[in-house]
Amino acid sequence: MPIQYHRILLKISGEMLAGEQTYGIAPDILTTLADEIHEVVNMEVEVALVIGGGNIFRGIAASADGMERAAADYMGMLATMLNALALQNALEKAGVSTRVLSAIEMRQLAESYIRRRAIRHLEKKRVVIFASGTGNPYFTTDTAAALRAMEIKADVILKGTKVNGIYDSDPLNNPSAKMFDELPFLSILNKSLKVMDATAITLCMDNNLPLIVFNLTEPGNLKRVVLGEKIGTLVKQDAVLT
Repeated sequence: MPIQYHRILLKISGEMLAGEQTYGIAPDILTTLADEIHEVVNMEVEVALVIGGGNIFRGIAASADGMERAAADYMGMLATMLNALALQNALEKAGVSTRVLSAIEMRQLAESYIRRRAIRHLEKKRVVIFASGTGNPYFTTDTAAALRAMEIKADVILKGTKVNGIYDSDPLNNPSAKMFDELPFLSILNKSLKVMDATAITLCMDNNLPLIVFNLTEPGNLKRVVLGEKIGTLVKQDAVLT
């Protein structure tokens, strides 16, 4: 089967790295993710990653508890760096050449983000991990994922989750929740579906960048998506609501 997407941006939540824990990083999850990514890299797919930091620190929650929002968001950006370094280590143990590019300068830990440098790493078949969000407070890692995907001219954003796709209600609380096979971007905004924040969805919609939400915990799903199998929910401009 031919490869459908040759350059992807994979968005992973920080909570996914925690596994069954409520906090921190689960080593077995890192190993599994590294193996899944290694498999698609071996297919000559160019892979970029954006990881959230919610398993360590969530800026919005801290802001709600009284912390100044900008300070809380910067702390959240540092949490994404911890996750990026952990995943880099797991990938390199699996034999994958990796680079971490940070939106906040941390020369001892990562390269500073430069768009052309990121593209060059991808062309050399290195996995690029974008850390520290956009480098600005008030923007989520979802927005960072949409922004970086457009900057590197990714074919698609893949949002790896713990559920099979986008539902009309929370499938963990509602067993009869309906999953959508396809959705137009406007439906996500109009229905206020909690897929990615509105800024990220609007960026994708305005630039006609497709988004696939799928279950990353299912072994082999990342490879299936890259090959174009109908896994998860496809969100695009001209999608038919199904």
